[in-house]
Amino acid sequence: MAGTIAQVRSHGRSVRLLMVNQFTINLGFYMLMPYLAAHLAGPLGLAGWTVGLILGVRNFSQQGMFLIGGTLADRFGYKPMIISGLVLRTAGFATLGLVDSVPALIGASAATGLAGALFNPATRAYLALDAGERRVEAFALFNVFYQAGILLGPLVGMVLTGVDFRVTCLVAAGIFAALGLVQIRALPARRGDDAATAARGGGRRPRESVLGQWRGILANRPFLLFSLAMIGSYVLTFQVYLALPLEVRRLGGGGTGGTAAVAVLFAVSGLSTILFQTRVTAWCKARMEPGRALVLGLLAMAAAFLPLLAATALPVPGGGPGRWLLAAVPPALAALLLALGTMIAYPFEMDTIVRLSGDRLVATHYGLYNTVCGVGIAVGNLLTGAALDAARAAGVSALPWLALSALGLGCAAALYGLQRTGRLAAPVAGARAQEVTV
Repeated sequence: MAGTIAQVRSHGRSVRLLMVNQFTINLGFYMLMPYLAAHLAGPLGLAGWTVGLILGVRNFSQQGMFLIGGTLADRFGYKPMIISGLVLRTAGFATLGLVDSVPALIGASAATGLAGALFNPATRAYLALDAGERRVEAFALFNVFYQAGILLGPLVGMVLTGVDFRVTCLVAAGIFAALGLVQIRALPARRGDDAATAARGGGRRPRESVLGQWRGILANRPFLLFSLAMIGSYVLTFQVYLALPLEVRRLGGGGTGGTAAVAVLFAVSGLSTILFQTRVTAWCKARMEPGRALVLGLLAMAAAFLPLLAATALPVPGGGPGRWLLAAVPPALAALLLALGTMIAYPFEMDTIVRLSGDRLVATHYGLYNTVCGVGIAVGNLLTGAALDAARAAGVSALPWLALSALGLGCAAALYGLQRTGRLAAPVAGARAQEVTV
């Protein structure tokens, strides 16, 4: 950890602040969101479909608006979008704790999703700009802070929700409000065209329309192919929240033992990233090109489901420690390998997006990338859920793990093909026919 802290200190103030921001954002978000469904269905007594609608609106408003958020960040600057997102999430979280009418809850849920669409692309583009040549290292550290917030948030939320869920909402809203005030005072203003303007000797081109900018990005074939190839990585890593807990519950039950086994999943995933992310990134950076690191990360994710596949060949004990170990150990190994794959791939993934953008409209590229992957996650989770149901109905418990491993191998093969054909390299400066300005 001392080495990680030293690396953080070696970056500029804005980069350090963005890392702390992400930790705080995830702390506030994850102290509330894991307990929202229980609040809506329990004390408020809403029907299951209504709970699903409210939660779905949040996800749709975030994933569907990422491109808009990134475009606004490139057009008006990164800082205004970060602050706007924090203010909007403050209002949304406070409203979730103070209202009980369905229309108000839907509005609050939509606001929290839109908030993420505003500050996420802006934060990543800002980090890429200010980190400069140290982007890969900066994104590795960023992931440490990101995972630390995910790990700590639910624990804080559990304590606060034990008092009252409304307390959780108001505390989370207060965190976002305080964070917004810090940004207003301490975060320097940045625009996506700062570096490009300097590179052109201070000259600026006429601003192109938003539609023109989007057409230029959609014509960036290497970027689109990369986005599609990376969808599988997000589907696979999301199984820490979907397939793995369901498998734990299936074998371990829903009692204290099952809850403890699920907690192990998240602890393994978060702690391994916090402890080893910077070492893994340094090792990969010293030994391989970014494209190879991405392929290796996807292969690790594909291998993550092999322990679960192997466990399907074992007899299921009737109870006792043996059943708990079968319910806990293979999913925990899967979570560890998924975390390792993410540690390998994530910093190079974020850097590749910047390179494929040609350092132009970086936030818009991040926004479109998040939207593509978000749609992929939704479709992938639907198919994963269907595979889990089909496996139980047919008595073929290996089916989901075979399908998920095959998905990882397929995406790794696609990335390998992109690397071999040179499509993951930065565009040649003189060949940016689609280059546009902000």
